[in-house]
Formats: sequence, C-alpha cells, structure tokens
Amino acid sequence: MMLIPALVLGPILLGFATLLIPRRLERTAKGYAIAVAFIVAVATVASASSPDASVRWLSRPFEASFHVGWTGIGYWLAVLLAIVTLCALIASRAPRLRNFVGSILILEGTMMGVFATKDLLLFALFWDFMLIPVFLIMIAWGPTVVNAWRYLIYNAVGGLTLLLGTAAFGIAYGTTDVIGRPGVTPLGDLWAPWIFAGFALAFLVKTPVWPLHTWMPDTYADLPPPVAAIVSSVQSKAGLYGFIVIGIPLFGNAMRAAGPLMFVLGLIALLYGAFVALIERDTKRIVAYSSLSHLGLILLAVFSGSDLALRGAYVYLVAHGLFSAALFLVLGYVEQREETRLLDRLGGLGTRNPRLAGAIALSALAALGLPGLAGFAGEILILTGLYRAGYVWPAVIALIPVVLSAAYMLRAYQGMMHGPPVADLPERPDLTWTEGIALAPLVIAFVLLGIQPSPIANVGSTPMGVQHALAETPK
Repeated sequence: MMLIPALVLGPILLGFATLLIPRRLERTAKGYAIAVAFIVAVATVASASSPDASVRWLSRPFEASFHVGWTGIGYWLAVLLAIVTLCALIASRAPRLRNFVGSILILEGTMMGVFATKDLLLFALFWDFMLIPVFLIMIAWGPTVVNAWRYLIYNAVGGLTLLLGTAAFGIAYGTTDVIGRPGVTPLGDLWAPWIFAGFALAFLVKTPVWPLHTWMPDTYADLPPPVAAIVSSVQSKAGLYGFIVIGIPLFGNAMRAAGPLMFVLGLIALLYGAFVALIERDTKRIVAYSSLSHLGLILLAVFSGSDLALRGAYVYLVAHGLFSAALFLVLGYVEQREETRLLDRLGGLGTRNPRLAGAIALSALAALGLPGLAGFAGEILILTGLYRAGYVWPAVIALIPVVLSAAYMLRAYQGMMHGPPVADLPERPDLTWTEGIALAPLVIAFVLLGIQPSPIANVGSTPMGVQHALAETPK
C-alpha cells in the first residue's frame, strides 16, 4: 500500500541525501543517484496495480487528503518520467556533479507527485514544488539568470491561479479529493466556469501554448541537456494531463464552451512552432519550437470530444516525451563536443561520428512521425479522430505542420551530419558506450510503442482509466 507514496517521497528524500555525500566523491554521488533512479523506474513499472494510499490532513474549510494513486494516463506519464530521469542521470556531466544529480532526483519526486496525486490541493502544491529544482538548476548551471526568473514568474503565476481555483473548488464543493473518483459528473453551476478558468490558465502556461509560450525556448536552451530532456519531455505534459484528468471529468461543460478558443490556440501553436523551427539555427531551439507544435496537436485532441483523438493524445504524450528526451540528450552530446549549437557551425559531423549520426537520425525520424515509430501512431490516431468528429478543416490544417516536421528535422540532421565541413572544427570521439546506454532505453521504448501503442491508447477503458468523454458533436 505504501509503494506509490514511496515513489513520490523517496526521490525527494534521497535527492537531499545525495547532497550529504562528500564533495570529493562526486562519481560516487552520480552512481548513487543512478541506482536510486533505476530502483524508482523498476518500482514505477511494477506499481501499475498498486492500491491507492490516502491520509486526510485537512478538514476545514474543506476536506483534503494526501491521496496518491494512478489514473490510467498518469501511470504511463510516471513511467515516462522514471525512464527519462534514469537516462538523464546516466548522461549527466556538470560542475558540482553531486548537487546536480541530487537536484534531478528532487525534481523527479516533485513531478511524480503531480502524476500520482488524486487530491486537487496536493496536485496544486506539487505543481508549484516542481518549479523550484528547475529554477535553482538554471541559476546554478545556466548561462543567464534572467531566463531562470522568466521561467519562474510565468509558471508561478500559473501556479497561483491553480491554487486559487483549487481553494475556490474546495470551498464550493466541500472537498478536493476528486481526481479519478468513479462516478464524478461534470460540474455545471455558476462557479464552475470561473474555477475552470483558473485551472486552464495554469495548464496553458505549462503546456505551453501561444501566446503564453515565450518562457519556453529560452528555458530549454539554457537548461543543461539532461534537465532539458526531463522538462521538455515530461514537465511540459503536466498541463495537458491536468486537462485530461481534471478538466474533462469535472468541468466538461466549461471545456466544451472553451473548445473554439482552444482550437484556435492549438492551431496557432501548431503552425507557429513548425514555421519557426523551419528557420531556426540553434539546434536546441529547433527541438523547443517543434515541441510547441507537437503539443498544440495534443491540445486539439483533448478538446475535440473524440474518444479516438483522445486515445491518440495518450499515445502522443508518451511518444513525444521519448523522442524529445532523446533529441535533447543527443544534441547535448554534440554541444559538449563542439561547444556550439548553431547549424552553420556543425557541418560534416556524420563522416567522423557515425554512431552519433545514427542516434540523431533515429530520434529525428521518430519526431517527424515515421511509420513504425511512436510519433506516427499518436499523430494518425489524433488526425483520424478529429476528422471523424467533424473537425475537417482543423484536421487538414494540422497536416501542414505534420509535413513541416519532416522538413525541419531533416534540415537539422542534414546540416549537422552532412553539411559542408567546418574547417576549424576539432576532432572529437564518437558516441561512447555510456552515452549510448543513456539513449538506449528511450530508443527501444519509442520503437516498441510505435509497433504496439494499444496498452497506452486503451488506458481509458481500463479500471484505472478516467471518465473523460465529451460529447462528440460534428462541428
């Protein structure tokens, strides 16, 4: 019964314990952190059928509990988090390595809390807690302080609206212990739209969508690659996860009313992210803007009212996390070797680094939606679901950035690996065994998910699933 609470609190406590390891034993600290992350990953996979754990800790002015357990998609996002964290720790290289890997473990625990909690107040608290490790990592290991504060301010404002909405929900309905509760019906009174607005702002900032996205490119570019992999692949899913497990079951009417606006924002994110990625010269920013585009597609699926599109969203949430993490890690390897991220400074790497070129190629092919890899399965389910639900023109428009993803991913790969060689670029070693081991779980996972996406696509029909059907009315 204590397994899921241990998955939440264990990485936080053991992350702080990492900071007690003597500085002279930094390699030992990294090995310790990897061992902790490996145990967490195995335990997370094994926890699929673990029972909930709940302890009431607030009775007035409303009931709230430390209630943790899995919803269907929450479990898979927790598995994604555990895998990506393990890979990020294996790939970690940084000054003050002990503090770095300890911060990553603390970040894992706070994010695990977001996906495991079933109480809105606890959800809001973990939502804010997961900002702190990222902010401190940007301050300590990032190139500028300004972007760290931008990340914190944007997301803290969203966190404040989420906390206020949660307090209003608790006062209005008497309890916040409602996530994933069977038989919950959408709220339809006067307060529901206003409470939903507070939740939605936090979710849209975190996703992010245009025009609330401006913190994202600089954050992803400034973060060390292992942490960028975690934030882009998992933390960015928290907002969409919130819409799925909180918005749809509790605020179905408000979700339907907000649908037209969300479709506009999602389509803008789709197109804007794809076109900027097509002209961007910084490799990490290409992946950042591609994420903006991909997550816009998932937003359409969440608000479409189509069960098929929502199943595609489940698959694409996990698929995007896998190939986004792989891209940030492998581009981090390139940056560590060549000390630049600019395409016009990275020509001709493929002839000298064939293993590195292969890793980038596999990750890029997954990102552009190659059939047989995870990205394709999610995209085709979402687009088919949109079309069948009557959203013909949004589905047609969404095809444009889907096609453009091939253009900007192949442009980046071609420029780095097979572009004109840069004369003063020094010789560097090819992909090492350690770097390959860090990438291998991600590559294996997005290949397997592309072959067999049904375990994730069908989570809504399992006992762990969330009641989330919006009316499928052709538009």
